[in-house]
Amino acid sequence: MHIRRYSSKDISEIVELFYNTVHTVNLKDYSLEEVEAWAPKDIDKDAWNRRLSENFTIVAEQDGIIVGFASLACNGYYDMLYIHKDYQRQGIAAALTDIIEKEAVPCGINELTADVSITAKPFFEKKGYEVLKKQSVERKGVLLTNYRMRKTTVFY
Repeated sequence: MHIRRYSSKDISEIVELFYNTVHTVNLKDYSLEEVEAWAPKDIDKDAWNRRLSENFTIVAEQDGIIVGFASLACNGYYDMLYIHKDYQRQGIAAALTDIIEKEAVPCGINELTADVSITAKPFFEKKGYEVLKKQSVERKGVLLTNYRMRKTTVFY
């Protein structure tokens, strides 16, 4: 596996990974209506590209395929972490999270926060994040449950 910085040329593959992962992996914890609101077919690639480009975003590749990505905003918000539906439970999320946490140090960030799905909550708990609160967030008129989590330890 190779981890590198995000490039705008990755956007189509990233959006496809996001859509397919939410519609398969997250379907075990969310209804079809919820995943369709969360990850619609008509994702605005330009808006996503801007968001990913403005943040510290990294991608994991294996055999020329993007198998995961993670994004950290400059304010310490762990914005996104998604792993390809066919590459779950292979240590990719842990590797990406380790790099995200290391990146926080030179930025002077000593606390990371994230809004985490029901599906991802056990992973983040294993990585030392604590639940601050359970939330209901609205996406396209549908309420979804997630968790605001944080990690406040010195990362490295």
